[in-house]
Amino acid sequence: MDLSVIIPCYNEAENVPKIQRELLPVLAWLAKTSSVEVIFVDDGSQDNTWQAFHAAFANKKIANLDFRFEKHEHNRGLGAALRTGFAAARGNVVMTTDSDGTYAFAEIPSMLSSLKPDMDIVVASPYHPKGKVVGVPAYRLLFSRGSSMIYRLLVSWNLHTYTSLFRVYRRHVIKSIQFESDGFLAGTEILVKAMLAGYQFSEYPAVLYSRVFGESKAKIMRTIKAHLRFQFRVLLHRLHIAPFSLVHAPEGSERWA
Repeated sequence: MDLSVIIPCYNEAENVPKIQRELLPVLAWLAKTSSVEVIFVDDGSQDNTWQAFHAAFANKKIANLDFRFEKHEHNRGLGAALRTGFAAARGNVVMTTDSDGTYAFAEIPSMLSSLKPDMDIVVASPYHPKGKVVGVPAYRLLFSRGSSMIYRLLVSWNLHTYTSLFRVYRRHVIKSIQFESDGFLAGTEILVKAMLAGYQFSEYPAVLYSRVFGESKAKIMRTIKAHLRFQFRVLLHRLHIAPFSLVHAPEGSERWA
């Protein structure tokens, strides 16, 4: 398995030592059995995130492990950073994870092991009955849990968490799914459209921690409005009133749910 790990970053210089300390041993272990690349996408940071990641990782010499760096000159949003990372990724399996370590990097091998041959996506799920949330502010949980509950009603009751970025995709998923959002909605949009397009998913019970350094970059009201608009579009799609494109159209055709 060739693996690409995409880590979007915005003003995360304070978190670089934590990432280096907790992520590097995991990557080195994975690189013993497969080729691994890590793609850091600096989404127009205003601190020294770019320099800090280069200093921490650019000169690391570990067999089968490659560090790559992409940069936006201006802040364009999480969705834009994911799009840049996906375009640069070369692995057959593509993983996305938060740069703030709110999901433990030590869980990456178990997440990868959950990608069975008949599965296309593995989703980290703190809201699964066996998942857990530690130290996250109540107002953020209210939004995230509430949003995931609406998606469960609209898309599939079998998935408990729709808002996590900590995921594993087979390459054909991220190359085919057409997503529009440049903001924090993007991760959910990719997942929902992939599920509607018929890609198979599995749920990995996970622990969501509060970030240690820095502040969350999510603009809550803007993100809530984006989710509500998208949820309304999903409802119209499910009612066959206003279908939307799910995957990139090959040779002029379109695939619909």
